[in-house]
Amino acid sequence: MTDLFANLALGADVALSWSALLYCLLGVTLGMIVGVLPGVGPLPAIAMLLPITFYIDPTEAIIMLAGIYYGGQYGASTASILLNLPGTPPAAVTCLDGYPMAKQGRAGQALFMTAIASLIGSLFGIVLVAAFAPVLARFALEFGAAEYFSLILFALLGSAAIGGDSFFRSISMVIVGLILGIVGQDVTSGQFRFVFGIPGIADGLSIVAVAMGIFGVAEVMATAHQKRDMKPESFRFRKMLPSRDELRRSWPAIGRGSGVGAICGTLPGAGASMAVFIAYALEKRVSRRPEAFGQGAIEGVTAPESANNATAQTAFIPTLTLGVPGDAVMAVMIGALMIHGINPGPGLVSEQPQMFWGLVVSFVIGNAILVILNIPLVGIWTRLLQIPYSTLYPIILVLVCIGVYSINSSVFDIFLVILFGIVGYGMKLLRFPPAPLLLGFILSPMMEENFRRALLLSRGDWSTFVTRPISATFVGLSVAVLLFSAGQVLLKLRRRDWARHRGAPEG
Repeated sequence: MTDLFANLALGADVALSWSALLYCLLGVTLGMIVGVLPGVGPLPAIAMLLPITFYIDPTEAIIMLAGIYYGGQYGASTASILLNLPGTPPAAVTCLDGYPMAKQGRAGQALFMTAIASLIGSLFGIVLVAAFAPVLARFALEFGAAEYFSLILFALLGSAAIGGDSFFRSISMVIVGLILGIVGQDVTSGQFRFVFGIPGIADGLSIVAVAMGIFGVAEVMATAHQKRDMKPESFRFRKMLPSRDELRRSWPAIGRGSGVGAICGTLPGAGASMAVFIAYALEKRVSRRPEAFGQGAIEGVTAPESANNATAQTAFIPTLTLGVPGDAVMAVMIGALMIHGINPGPGLVSEQPQMFWGLVVSFVIGNAILVILNIPLVGIWTRLLQIPYSTLYPIILVLVCIGVYSINSSVFDIFLVILFGIVGYGMKLLRFPPAPLLLGFILSPMMEENFRRALLLSRGDWSTFVTRPISATFVGLSVAVLLFSAGQVLLKLRRRDWARHRGAPEG
């Protein structure tokens, strides 16, 4: 404990210097701005600013880049809640209940609780990074290919609880997402799959194009011809505060979401996308009112947001202590360190204590800055709802096209987002949930890679998934979720048959 306080004091000495504070403020502010812009996200901003880090201190460079990363998590939720436009794939889950809250005139409450949930999730992750980084890094090393496959299987089956009342529709969307995720070049054999001679999808479908299409463009198509049903809000601080009942439901959800996010963040490759879907599915399972999810449940906003930001902090554990990036942003972080001659790995904490602990303390400062910036801006963000749809929708579509194009500089991606917008609109009409499709799409390449690797290492022995303790645990949980969901479907059908037999009205 004495060593921990000494290390935090060393980190505070670094993070509280004027130059470090300036770069921290610059990073989180820029991250929040690019997070709000639909489809842009933190990755392009970090990539564009990477050359600037050549000329500044390595510690201050990583503090700034990290600020852009977790600042983007805050900003992405704003566009999700107000416009149903997920700036990043994890923010798509926030759309499910955040956007209905905005339509009900509760955008201020949603944004306020998002800021609080994000702060608590971040602080929870920071505590884990500070106190248990070496231990958690060793735990993450226990995960092999079989464990990752079983974890992803559990996440996909759990996601079936996200999409409405129909378990079969949700499972079908997961399968569609898995199929879309394997489009492109096979990383093992180099063969092209399901490309049909189209060069634009040889490297796979763009995640941002899929997410923006089935959520944002589909929403524009579904509501462009409708009369405006948003309830504008007058900005008063008291108006932003949630009710006592919403607060009572939020705190447990924030705690569970933070725990899920912290665990997923420590697993190399798991990332925020898996964390937010698991957190949302878990919250719906334990809720006494699961039918409220998707209709503006406050827990459906606070749980994934706390998970998202807890993951953003703990993702630095495998990145810095193992040298294994959890996602593309973390890979760029490793590149930034290596440019300065610093090799991430088990020796980084002992060889670069000022950098590691300075970064940890800067997390606290950066998240405090974000809350200070976000809460006063809630009134400005909610005024977006007062813009006439005839003006707002063209702006949204332009921003979507710019955001999608900026990632790969590909005009083809714009056609993709239009195509998936049409698909998403059709899914709305047929009441198929989009969230399980997106999760299946995101996790499909990782699932396939770890499945094949596990069988390769076991020489084709399928029992490897149930003979390894951690993998067997997730397989057992997956079977439990599947049986429970199937039981609910059978019970619902039996009740319907009883109602028909007795001549009672169904329902």
